[in-house]
Amino acid sequence: MRQNVRSIYTVQQKDTSALVLGVNKGKEKNTFSLTKEAEKVNTLSGGKLLEKLNEFGHVLGPGEARALGGLHPDLGEHVIVVGIDSEPGADDVEECVDSVAESVRIAAAAGVKLATDLKVKSVQMDDLGNSQAAAEGATMSNWTYQQFKKKKKDFPELKLFSQDSNIDGWNRGVIMGSSQNVARTLMEAPANFLTPTQFCLEAERELSGLPVSQTVRDAAWAENMKMGSFLSVARGSHEPAKFLEMHYNNDSEGSDPVILVGKGVTFDTGGISIKPSAKMDAMRADMGGAATVTATMKAVASLGAKINLIVLVPLTENMPGGKATKPGDVVTAMNGTTIQVDNTDAEGRLILADALCYADTMKPRLVMDVATLTGAMSVALGAPATGVFSRLTRDWDTLASAGSVSGDRVWRMPLWKSYNDKMKKSPLADLNNISLTPGGGACTAAGFLSNFTNCSSWMHLDIAGVMDNAGGEVKYLSNGMSGRPTRTMVNFVENL
Repeated sequence: MRQNVRSIYTVQQKDTSALVLGVNKGKEKNTFSLTKEAEKVNTLSGGKLLEKLNEFGHVLGPGEARALGGLHPDLGEHVIVVGIDSEPGADDVEECVDSVAESVRIAAAAGVKLATDLKVKSVQMDDLGNSQAAAEGATMSNWTYQQFKKKKKDFPELKLFSQDSNIDGWNRGVIMGSSQNVARTLMEAPANFLTPTQFCLEAERELSGLPVSQTVRDAAWAENMKMGSFLSVARGSHEPAKFLEMHYNNDSEGSDPVILVGKGVTFDTGGISIKPSAKMDAMRADMGGAATVTATMKAVASLGAKINLIVLVPLTENMPGGKATKPGDVVTAMNGTTIQVDNTDAEGRLILADALCYADTMKPRLVMDVATLTGAMSVALGAPATGVFSRLTRDWDTLASAGSVSGDRVWRMPLWKSYNDKMKKSPLADLNNISLTPGGGACTAAGFLSNFTNCSSWMHLDIAGVMDNAGGEVKYLSNGMSGRPTRTMVNFVENL
């Protein structure tokens, strides 16, 4: 039996390693069962795994991790067990989440974190019944932003434990988790490093070797395109504005493209309508929309999805310089619509307006813009879900399903004409960039954006509430910028 088990597993013993195994919560109180791989390890160890588990005196709870030490010379120096709730929740439909997959992500992350604390060089992962979810949780937990730190934390190499497991699912999960980590890296980067110019260079580096073409355009191009709304935000900054365009073509039938538009404000002071100084440093992540659509492009191209995808990223700082737009100024968007800018801190919608106009020129089948747009969305939903405004229920249903699978939920918000009507009450122009009546700030912002795209399949994602994980909403993410909802967007694009 020992020879048979050793032929299945690939534990590396040259360096200190850990093995993470799953324990399923039982249907009856104080009962549990082992995953398939844990059962095999228990046999190999002569029953020591169960013996150690029974010594706890209680059933391992979901997301709980315990180190058991070494159970057998063939299993490495550390064996770690993690608790999983493998039974679907009775309220999964109402909670809009696959609770079993989410339990696997949380458990995998807990195991990797404990292994990292033990300073191992590599971690062998049980697939925990869902190899993709295990890979996602493990990969996202096995990361921190430390680009500018002299002393950097070491992270273990992650490998799938058994060759019998679903390696395709594992590899997909690694791509999904790694792509979200790309978004987190971009969002965490300090704004004096990640300028509009540097963002383009980082995108080029991340997409290198993938079948994605990139074009970086400057302010002169935007001026020639009559993008007065976008350029009005850039006026106050010494950093030159950029407009990044990326194409991935992998649909042999030549279908119309899906277009993702990401808000790329690499730092937002609020402009002349300056923000309070408290927590303004977090506004380095006001390009979260740009980060997540770029990360989505990387995942889609890495997975070889059969789709034509275009990503558009208007990039600028919002600074209160001598040439900055002033409250009450009137600017003109690419489609000829005039906008009274009564609040320069409502700048995201101004740069998205011209990007949406430009997207319409490419005859898209669907346009989705993604932005850390309003504090009102954070107030409305907090961190549990991204707010979504959709012209078509069909598109919303597809996105909601994608969010349930990824565990990164979305929630539909109203896109009623009455909200857009509020934005038309401007004494100087066709539109105002803020509503002159209080309330519904996220909804009126979406209403404003609706004036700049004629695409019937248009969706607006306001990710302000999910920008960071400071409250620990997502257990497999560390504190800091979240990179959400990258995996949901990848699932959505593929499902189209």
